[in-house]
Amino acid sequence: MRTFSHSFIVKRPIEKVWNYYTDVEHLEVITPKKIDLRIINVTNQKIIQGQEIWLSGKIVTKIRRVRWHSKITLLRPYEYVDEMLTGPFKRWKHIHKFQSTDDKQTEVTDVVEFELPYSIIGKLIEGYAYKQLQDIFEHRKLATINSLEN
Repeated sequence: MRTFSHSFIVKRPIEKVWNYYTDVEHLEVITPKKIDLRIINVTNQKIIQGQEIWLSGKIVTKIRRVRWHSKITLLRPYEYVDEMLTGPFKRWKHIHKFQSTDDKQTEVTDVVEFELPYSIIGKLIEGYAYKQLQDIFEHRKLATINSLEN
């Protein structure tokens, strides 16, 4: 299993950032357009404990659309975890943390634990997947800042 981490600062109070990230619609705004993310179904518009979401997008390749089913397995003030139930990864756990750096800024931290399927082949392409995550989360950072600071 591999772990990916990414953090950045948003010049907005934690409540504003938290409200943005706990509304499911933010996913379509902060995800790179090339992934063509679509929300298929969701059990609740605001993120709640036990919530499930079904997505599709060109997550693994730019050609083939894949489906993804996740569940919120932890929710507490300024932190939540989504885990993939079915989808393109063997294992996917995404920890979202938000910390106030002062009354006007928030640090957003994402930690992703992932494992690719296909045993040895999956291990061989983990580096590629890691690089894709770097690109996706850099885009998420810029899209979040653009949405909340402008």
